[in-house]
Amino acid sequence: MTTTLTASTTTDAPPQGPTSWTRPALWALLAGTAVLYLWGLSGWANSFYSAAAQAGAQNWEAFFYGSSDAANSITVDKPPAAIWVMALSVKLFGLSSWSLLVPQALMGVASVFILYLVVSRYFGKPAGLLAGAILATTPVATLMFRFNNPDALLVLLLVVATYAVARALEHERLRWIVLAAVAVGFAFLTKSLQAFLVLPGFVVAVLVYSRRRV
Repeated sequence: MTTTLTASTTTDAPPQGPTSWTRPALWALLAGTAVLYLWGLSGWANSFYSAAAQAGAQNWEAFFYGSSDAANSITVDKPPAAIWVMALSVKLFGLSSWSLLVPQALMGVASVFILYLVVSRYFGKPAGLLAGAILATTPVATLMFRFNNPDALLVLLLVVATYAVARALEHERLRWIVLAAVAVGFAFLTKSLQAFLVLPGFVVAVLVYSRRRV
């Protein structure tokens, strides 16, 4: 009887560790996402933000305030964090379509990767790959990460905040809480109150985790 129970327990146990194909699949997903977002980038996208990035690359005051021109006559309609990324790229590489748009595409690749990390921690690596693939190929995401509106940085920061909250719940370390707060703070500097859309979900996650501990 003891032998039978032991065999049954061994058979029913879930497989441990990642399957051999998940790492190559992750690299393929990230490479495919990069090609999808980088291929054929051209033009100035939203010229309003492109002009602000150019101004920020020329004048530090325009950089910090998100001014649409180097003379600081008027600011853009959003907080300046997304402009900072483009302005630094323009300052380093000069004004071009790629210096404006490549950062958006790379933020998209990073968002896919971090979403994979979040989902795979709780539901396994295949589920993480599926979640990353869905984000990468969603039409609105493809458009967003090939354009220079603030949404690309907003999504990346909120995914980073989600990952940090997940790690904070697991390990209860201050550094993860600080990272989540910083990410949400910069998300607010990217697109104002839209940064707070994730906060109800974070509160629910904390309450569920606390109840399980009790």
